[in-house]
Amino acid sequence: MFVFILKRLLQAVPVLLVVTLVTFFLIHSAPGGPFDQERKVSPDVLKNLNARYYLDEPTWKQFLRYTESLVQGDFGPSFKYPSHTVNDLIAAGFPVTFELACYAILFALVIGLAAGIMASVKPNSLWDYLPMSGAMMGICLPSFVLGPLLLLVFGIWLQWLPVAGWGKIPGDKILPSITLGASYAAYIARITRGGMLEVLSQDYIRTARAKGMSTARIIFVHALRGGLTPTVSFLGPTIAGLLAGSFVVESLFQIPGIGRFYIQAAFNRDYTMIMGCTIFFAFLIVLFNILSDLVLLLLNPKLRHQVRGV
Repeated sequence: MFVFILKRLLQAVPVLLVVTLVTFFLIHSAPGGPFDQERKVSPDVLKNLNARYYLDEPTWKQFLRYTESLVQGDFGPSFKYPSHTVNDLIAAGFPVTFELACYAILFALVIGLAAGIMASVKPNSLWDYLPMSGAMMGICLPSFVLGPLLLLVFGIWLQWLPVAGWGKIPGDKILPSITLGASYAAYIARITRGGMLEVLSQDYIRTARAKGMSTARIIFVHALRGGLTPTVSFLGPTIAGLLAGSFVVESLFQIPGIGRFYIQAAFNRDYTMIMGCTIFFAFLIVLFNILSDLVLLLLNPKLRHQVRGV
């Protein structure tokens, strides 16, 4: 198991390096600079600012300098917030973003698993068509469409839930969590249905039914472990996608997470903040993919034997 984790971490190193390289040169190839939108300054002041942040050096030299700091865990200073480092801003915003992602994945799992299991138990019936139709609608509605609709209906028309903020008013976490988790709940429902249908058609399930076992026992004791394997493999990129996809939701609901800093950095050409957030989320994607693989190894003994054989 240790060798497996070590191999996956070593495989992640070139991926993170490519992400860093491509993001760095794309940012610096875009027209304009981080100080173009500031109030008009003299050429001497602008020259000193560029020298202060090494922006007057060749791009390849800036990349080497940034990589050297990155290896030490330092994302550098923020151009927009000179009194704070990128590490400080990420540390301040990540707990909120992570909390939002946890609520969203909890919503996605509860709704998605329930809908997928219900559809697989009675395929090609009303109990199958209704949840799968809802899942298709969830897939087709992106968060930037669903969010304003929920705000309009539940926040403005009905006035049941607050329309902005985080942690100050009871219920202000409901709409953002639903907005972020709805599409993933739809994917989980469809994946769970497919996995459960495959397991429920196996010989040992037919044998269990022939012995007179109840449907609930067959599903939750015998079928669920194998049927959830595709869903577990989907959870790794799902959690990472929830963290990265929270940018839009945080902007819609005025949530003080990393998304706020990232979007402001994109508008203000805050190079170091863009780089820091991109690399940080790339690392999270790699981390959650490894964790999902470990859960799969725990659920599937065949995979454990294959890993040991390798």
